[in-house]
Amino acid sequence: MAFLGLVIILLIVLFLPFLVKKVEEELEIFLFAMGALAVTITAQWHAGLVKEALYAPVKITAAVFLAGFAFKLFQSPMAHHVNRVAARLGVKRFVFLVIILLGFLSSAITAIIAALILVEVAAHLKLDRRNEILFVVLACFSIGFGAVLTPVGEPLATIAAAKLQGAPYYAGFFFLFQHLKFFIVPGVVLFGLLGALLISNKNLYSRSLIDTHKENLQDILLRTAKVYLFVMALVFLGRGFKPLVDACIAKISWQGLYWINIISAVVDNATLAAAEISPVMSLLQIKSATLGLVIAGGMLIPGNIPNIIAAGRLKIKSSEWARYGLPLGLAVMAVFFFALIMIQS
Repeated sequence: MAFLGLVIILLIVLFLPFLVKKVEEELEIFLFAMGALAVTITAQWHAGLVKEALYAPVKITAAVFLAGFAFKLFQSPMAHHVNRVAARLGVKRFVFLVIILLGFLSSAITAIIAALILVEVAAHLKLDRRNEILFVVLACFSIGFGAVLTPVGEPLATIAAAKLQGAPYYAGFFFLFQHLKFFIVPGVVLFGLLGALLISNKNLYSRSLIDTHKENLQDILLRTAKVYLFVMALVFLGRGFKPLVDACIAKISWQGLYWINIISAVVDNATLAAAEISPVMSLLQIKSATLGLVIAGGMLIPGNIPNIIAAGRLKIKSSEWARYGLPLGLAVMAVFFFALIMIQS
């Protein structure tokens, strides 16, 4: 009965946020409830789990809180200089630098703050709508890639590091960086190069993506609380789904895990990481599953936190995002799949 209950909860977690707008809007509370239910039906409540759930979100929450204040201070000056810098460097060089810098910085300032900086840059960069949307999509792919390198970057990395901190991996702060850097670093540079190649500056003086909202203390505190609850929810989901993972997912080949995780395009990749990543998996399974989650997470708006933030603030429609995100993500997944094969051969 517990196994069947976990399958039902997993299906609800995967599809309800995509089907019900209210659930998507209150995703943190929904995931917390589902995680608590999963732990309950598998009878895994104990003091150690509660302590882990309270402690796991601390680093990323603190980073979000501090970076939020820093962003608030520099928000207006940054917006004022965007086009001045772009004109001096040239739009293509500017786009290249922004995409790779946000990608690499996201592992330190968090994907959330990197996405907020992207919103400011895109809102003030004078390009036509087609080029601005392409810029935002490429930058969000880059942010999603870079953020996975440290547990501070995004919840996916936080959860993965927490679940692998014991035997046999004893994952530390730089565990994911150590094992994924040869994929992630070239990936971030690739998105920057694509931005420089594909984005045109022929319509430099038009403006279509505008976000007029200014950060205040309430925004910072609310976002910090949501991130804390979100990561806590993922800890409960990960522990609750452990019996299901050990029985099923851990036995799937690395190739299967990689391509199954294309579902991350429609479900936040941290949620899937909480359900999948387990210390019983081989290192190759962990690497392929994580890469599949990170790449597919950029394809559609619901797949990753930066996508949701940027699309919501800049009023980008799902169809507009998919026009660039889907073909780009599928192409990158194919390239990285062959890279994984070559490394193993």
